Amino acid sequence: MQLRYNFRVYPTPGQQIELARAFGCARVVFNDGLRLRQQAWEAGEKHISDGELSRRLITEAKLTPERAWLGEVSAVVLQQALADLNTAYRNFFASVTGKRKGRTLAPPRFRSRKDNRQAIRFTKNSRFKVLDNGRLRLPKIGDLAVRWSRSLPSEPSSVAIVKDAAGRYFASFVVQTPQDETLPPVDSEVGIDLGLTHFAVMSDGTKIAAPRFLRRAARKLKRLQQALARTQKGSANRTKAVVKVARAHARVADTRRDWQHKLSTAIIRDNQAVYVEDLCVTGLGRTRLAKSVHDAGWASFTAMLEYKAARYGRTFARVDRFFPSTRMCSACRRINDKMALTVRAWDCLCGSHHDRDVNAAKNVLAAGQADNSNDRGAQVRPGLVPAPRGEAVTHPGAACSTRSAEGISVL
Repeated sequence: MQLRYNFRVYPTPGQQIELARAFGCARVVFNDGLRLRQQAWEAGEKHISDGELSRRLITEAKLTPERAWLGEVSAVVLQQALADLNTAYRNFFASVTGKRKGRTLAPPRFRSRKDNRQAIRFTKNSRFKVLDNGRLRLPKIGDLAVRWSRSLPSEPSSVAIVKDAAGRYFASFVVQTPQDETLPPVDSEVGIDLGLTHFAVMSDGTKIAAPRFLRRAARKLKRLQQALARTQKGSANRTKAVVKVARAHARVADTRRDWQHKLSTAIIRDNQAVYVEDLCVTGLGRTRLAKSVHDAGWASFTAMLEYKAARYGRTFARVDRFFPSTRMCSACRRINDKMALTVRAWDCLCGSHHDRDVNAAKNVLAAGQADNSNDRGAQVRPGLVPAPRGEAVTHPGAACSTRSAEGISVL
């Protein structure tokens, strides 16, 4: 499978100027291609092919005085900008026609030089190279110093140079991982119930406390945001304040990502199969718990579990989000009445006593095992029951709320 390996790079001041020039040229070519296709669509003309777009916006544009500076950067960077535009259009049309699953995608939009993130991509045609001294050689940019935290498993097929909002530069390599990475088989399987008070509750009773990285950094972020608000728009001090805020947010995101990587790796290593509930993070992000939901980062965590399971030969599956994992008794499979979020433990009529989250994790495990063991379409568990309105309601203006999420778990 293909994976990305990201490393921090440290360009010199001269190389930063060359990278800024490459970012700008790629952005202009992308915007020219988008504008040309929009004009053709409005005029009722036929769709402009990829080859025609490349000829008019790169090959012929370099010969004009207005776009002669496009020749100062690698042609591969410009070609990849048009490739990104073509991919954006294909994804948009596939989403509109229903061929692409998930939410409907919007058409591509123009890129701005004020965007927080700038990126360019080099393929093998550009002949980029990792030198013996550890530097990354890029055409018309030079040799970049790279901080290697690990070695690449194979020869990279492409590399993207990314500048984030905090002013940091990264090299993102696309590599093909070897086929012999399957971990030794183990007997244990686990179901995971994700929440806010506890980030994850396992079916074996293990509870992992939510680290709340954003909440812990809220005081510093508030001070930096106040300092930013006091600066004058367009001033140099405002630019510096924006970078300080971006660095603080980047520190929170990096810490969260590192913690999730370590946790997901441990779960995949210790279990042969992992089952999680398919949460609607987008909908939960519109409730009064939006800040806590985004701080938890469930979507990125489950994505890590999914690709690591595929990489190391484990089983990963999602249980339907409407499955009543909380209200179902894991002992007798009886579906009880709805219960308030403040109820953390309850008793079933069969005499079983349940911890709310542990019971939900056990039901997720049972549902995942049933879905993966039955291949004849037979119903092996009770039918789906919609979540009660009182537990899935979206409150007006909830996205601006910063109320505490203590003692609250998500179904």
